[in-house]
Amino acid sequence: MRQLLHLSLFVILLGHASYAQIKSGPMLGYVELRTAKVWCEVIPGTHIGLDYWAVQEPEKIHQAFRKVNSFMNFETVQFDLVDLQPGTRYEYRLTGYEGKRKIDSKLPRYHGFLTTQELWRWRRPAPDFSLITGSCAYFNEPVYDRPGNPYGSDSIIFETMSKEKANLMVWLGDNWYTREADYGSEWGLWYRASRDRSLECLRELNKNMSNVAIWDDHDFGPNNEGAAYIFKEESRRVFQSYWANPTYGMDNKGIYTKVSYNDVDLFLMDGRSWRSSDDLPDQINGQPNMAKRMFGQEQMDWLKNALLNSTAAFKIIVSGSQMLNPLSPLDCFTHFPAEKKELMDFLQTSKVNGVLFLSGDRHLSEINKIERDSLYTLYDITVSSLTAGVSKMTKEEKVNPNRVNNFFLEEHNFGRFTFTGDKKNRKLNIDFIDKNGNTRHSFEISASALKNK
Repeated sequence: MRQLLHLSLFVILLGHASYAQIKSGPMLGYVELRTAKVWCEVIPGTHIGLDYWAVQEPEKIHQAFRKVNSFMNFETVQFDLVDLQPGTRYEYRLTGYEGKRKIDSKLPRYHGFLTTQELWRWRRPAPDFSLITGSCAYFNEPVYDRPGNPYGSDSIIFETMSKEKANLMVWLGDNWYTREADYGSEWGLWYRASRDRSLECLRELNKNMSNVAIWDDHDFGPNNEGAAYIFKEESRRVFQSYWANPTYGMDNKGIYTKVSYNDVDLFLMDGRSWRSSDDLPDQINGQPNMAKRMFGQEQMDWLKNALLNSTAAFKIIVSGSQMLNPLSPLDCFTHFPAEKKELMDFLQTSKVNGVLFLSGDRHLSEINKIERDSLYTLYDITVSSLTAGVSKMTKEEKVNPNRVNNFFLEEHNFGRFTFTGDKKNRKLNIDFIDKNGNTRHSFEISASALKNK
């Protein structure tokens, strides 16, 4: 009996040693009808696997396919769960190995749940669901931070967000902040992503719902950086290694993609890979500067075609920079007038229904709109900041004629988007929620209000 107890204890210790090689995760990535993605980071060389099963059939265990991304002393693993059934709840767990021996952890931190999307189209109305969203997550690391008061606040907001009964978390960029000690090298870019992702405050949020993301300047590289950044190719590789999006651009360029959830299409835009310097003049001789681009022609052509092909009730263009604020002195589509005119002209002539914008970056939240002759109103919902320093709106911006209900929120917050109702009464309710879970402002947009007459 004593020998059996010693053997059991030995196996348990081996299991803990194996799981100690997991640096962060699991994080649930994109989930669709019959596949899902799960991410984790390990100490290089660690043999880690993932088992999954339908909750109602725990005896039928499947092993996920794995893809390893590694660089120097960093290694991430993305698991693909396949042959799933729509509208079904699954449990998954990370599995460690000692040699060829597989060791299943009983620790809740290495177990998670996911529910695949429903196969509703042609069968019944689109299911109700919600997503949460936000931008600008700064995690203090004093040795590399600038001197003075910490730029990042406490991380209680992530605990609040993890308790939301949402299906999806959409990260709007500046999801971590590279410092001077990071963005001067490839290793530094990996370090910042690895260190910040491993923080305990993110664990439940990452595990409890699907996570998809875009980037902005601070998780791309230096402040306000774009196409000229010398490490932009490595930055793209880091993004691919730390997010489990469905795809990452096309032809090995950029990180844009489309995420579909029920009757909502999210067009996740890349505002950095092709971005001209903000210091290029907006206009030359009174005309829009045709050379100044935020998205670039290749991505803009993709967006136009993707919008035309979409049948979603809500087509949300997701951008790191604000899209419709006419008075922003900072990163904003307004300062790229040729490209903005191109997109607005396309929306005008193509008469695509259901379009609205979702943006981050500004370290405050607000809603902007543009009224269009004979066409529906365009909205831009800005949600910021999660933990990075809060900005105060300038006196000039306070008289912004495009701001809806003169609402703006200068404190840490996130957004909740709730989609409800049948086809004739489908609507989007937007809640801005503070770090303690209090709703600070709400706004409603019906699908019918986003249709051309």
